[in-house]
Amino acid sequence: MIPIKSDRDLKIMRGACAIAATVLDRLCRFAREGVSTLDIDLAAKKYMEELSCRSACYHYRCGKLRYPGYVCVSVNDEVIHGIGRADRILKKGDIVSMDVSVVWNGFVGDNTRTVIIGDCAPEVKALVDCTDKALHAGIAAAVEGGRVGDISAAVQSVVEAGGYGIVEEFTGHGVGREMHEDPQIPNYGIAGTGAKLRAGMTLAIEPMITLGSSEIVVEPDGWTVRTADGLPSCHIEHTVLVTKDGPEILTLPLSDEELGIYSAGKIH
Repeated sequence: MIPIKSDRDLKIMRGACAIAATVLDRLCRFAREGVSTLDIDLAAKKYMEELSCRSACYHYRCGKLRYPGYVCVSVNDEVIHGIGRADRILKKGDIVSMDVSVVWNGFVGDNTRTVIIGDCAPEVKALVDCTDKALHAGIAAAVEGGRVGDISAAVQSVVEAGGYGIVEEFTGHGVGREMHEDPQIPNYGIAGTGAKLRAGMTLAIEPMITLGSSEIVVEPDGWTVRTADGLPSCHIEHTVLVTKDGPEILTLPLSDEELGIYSAGKIH
């Protein structure tokens, strides 16, 4: 069953998502040439403490594995779930995706951005731009009365028009009291199919796109997912609310005025 959030749920969700977006925004400004991916992970921990939230990723369980980082930091050919490392130093031309999921007052905010370190190859910049375009096409399709397949088909249409690969093994998803709720939202599909979208649903829409083959491999750490051909991948994500008036992006950073309210960790 796909959870429908109450007005009170949504009040908290908006806070959780805004805080997640604020952490991510700070990380995007922190990420630069010479910084390690472990530095990014530890900076995320610090920002979360300042904003009175906790990581939804830290010690997330998958079978016998527990994720060791506070955020997922994936560089170049790493698609998702990259783990911060002291010896992984960002350099000019890299692209790095930072996936930030936080828990605040019992609800999860989830978002991802891919940033370019300095200048990169034109084809890599085009990949990032296409991923962002695909994300917003998917968001535009998240309307009451529509279907999950409408979101999937909208993303797929943009990606295939750009000539890129779609990672099929991982999907977007519902999000709320849990980081992963129903429905699953693949980045490919047929419009008019799948679960019906209703006002009050909160969805993490997240294209994961590759410059070359969509085939992936999982590293021995059990978490890090890479492209099999070693070519770059891009991942961008927003948490979106389905409303009677159209989709609302919840993962937008807080203003300076709002920071004081939310950093107290209470609902007003």
